[in-house]
Amino acid sequence: MKALVTGATGFVGGHLAEALHRRGDEITALVRSPKKAGALAPLGVRVVAGDLDDPSALARAAEGQEVVFHVAGLVAAASETEFMRCNRDGTARLVAAASGAGASRFVLVSSMAAGGPARPGRPLTGAELARPVTAYGRSKLAAESAVTAARLPWVILRPPTVYGPRDREVLKVFRMARLGLAPVFGDGSQELSAIHGADLGDALVAAGTAPATVGRIYYPCHPEVATSAEFVRAVGSAMGRRVTLIPVPAPLGKAMLAVTERFASLAGQRTILTRDKANEFFQDAWTGDPAPLSRDSGWRAVHDLQSGLADTYRWYRTAGWL
Repeated sequence: MKALVTGATGFVGGHLAEALHRRGDEITALVRSPKKAGALAPLGVRVVAGDLDDPSALARAAEGQEVVFHVAGLVAAASETEFMRCNRDGTARLVAAASGAGASRFVLVSSMAAGGPARPGRPLTGAELARPVTAYGRSKLAAESAVTAARLPWVILRPPTVYGPRDREVLKVFRMARLGLAPVFGDGSQELSAIHGADLGDALVAAGTAPATVGRIYYPCHPEVATSAEFVRAVGSAMGRRVTLIPVPAPLGKAMLAVTERFASLAGQRTILTRDKANEFFQDAWTGDPAPLSRDSGWRAVHDLQSGLADTYRWYRTAGWL
């Protein structure tokens, strides 16, 4: 299979590229900076320089591709307009390029944020009405609309929390847990789904190749559900540490996020820790049901939380990140 991957130099895109390489697929990567694509060289990846704002680069990258995997996206922005410009408009341009090149399938890596929160004990399946609660979630839902409006066969995956080797977000939890103290938003009862990066890479390949997945929205995750408190304790357990949790009530959490957002703005930087993000952090549940994807593609997550976090910790230590 000839496959185009956007975001291949990132965490999820890197795991996808590895999954495609294991199959012997021919991989092309659209990258903003070829200098950052060094890790892709051992995978034999063809690199096309460009970004989602460049129609000519998108056309070059999409030419001759059978499946387009769109992983790239903006997770931190100064405004909803900025989110939309990348996540919605960039996706629309890539869809147009893929359609013009005659690709046989378009696989979008969306986000659980696009579907919105779940109810406790009721993981989402992809058939529900979407109700995003943040600007980021709305921009990812708009990206989905750009995909579903096209005539190109499509599949959409909405991953929950993704962790594993090379991830820098859950790394922050490991670093706090190493100190024996870690904050949790609310009382720690928020229900969460999660997926190891390698499992997500395999899920994307399955979604991009199985005949029955076309025209469907899926939640790729392990069926295990953990509370936010249990997740942090599991991180500590992987390190052999007991972690004392520090509950952060909503008023305090929102005030802290406002300060973080303000300091990032003054420094001219972008952060995911914003006041708007509090609308996600204080929901009751962010859970998905992987059964539909398993049914339609045969894919199943290999790593439960215990084994996945242990694998992640080993990689962090070996790489010198902890």
